[in-house]
Amino acid sequence: MPNVETRTAPIALTIAGSDSSAGAGIQADLKTFSALGVYGLTAVTCVVAETPGKVSRIEPVSGETVHEQIAILARNFPIAAAKTGLLYSVGIVETVARAIVDSVRKIDDRIPLVVDPVMVATSGDLLLCPDAIALYESELFPLATLLTPNLDEAEKLVGEPIRDLKAMRKVGKKLQNKYRVPILLKGGHLAGDNAVDLLFADDKIAEFSAPFVRGVATHGTGCTYSAAITAGLASGLSLEDAVGRAKKFVTASIAQHFQWISSSGGRLDSLNHSI
Repeated sequence: MPNVETRTAPIALTIAGSDSSAGAGIQADLKTFSALGVYGLTAVTCVVAETPGKVSRIEPVSGETVHEQIAILARNFPIAAAKTGLLYSVGIVETVARAIVDSVRKIDDRIPLVVDPVMVATSGDLLLCPDAIALYESELFPLATLLTPNLDEAEKLVGEPIRDLKAMRKVGKKLQNKYRVPILLKGGHLAGDNAVDLLFADDKIAEFSAPFVRGVATHGTGCTYSAAITAGLASGLSLEDAVGRAKKFVTASIAQHFQWISSSGGRLDSLNHSI
């Protein structure tokens, strides 16, 4: 009888939407988990018909199905970390928050949760029903180990513009004080030669900077970034170390992106998650 090798890997759960073009959402998360040596589980919140640059339809999954996906996974797998992505509606936000408390955190209340407050796609398409933002703030944010807003999302949460690094520092501190959780404020939308992100944790502000990669029209960078952080936390890294490794991973993924020409003659870019 041949020998059978038994292997284990840290397990991470992504609770997010399905992207038909596989550049964002659970597809991007699973690719990222795999590239970083983590086994990925999924709870699908909605099905999104999209390509880079265009979201044409979002179909939410029923709350009962979302809850049961999370519950059955929590009962049967040793989840080491979890993340949320596109939740879309009030009902799904409420269901996910309840499932985290009733299922994931009931097993172990120390399991890290990374909340990526997905509101607007890179293309500018709205990805979150406006009335869901308040529920995010009251139900889901208090459960987070880390929030990862980009500048557009942060502006919606604080109601003021962010035009430079000084404003990032001010707004990031406001968000940390408001929600009482660590904040990773992503500055990739700012002008300049470097993409600078700021981590607000405890009384410290850590800066993560990488050269801005020009001429790449990708989507899913936020999903990849938050998934890479989740993978790091699942593997036992500290929050700061997980963010630092994730920053390097997403920067390399952009630099080594794939590119195709669509049937209509347009260019399609997608991150390379298998670096």
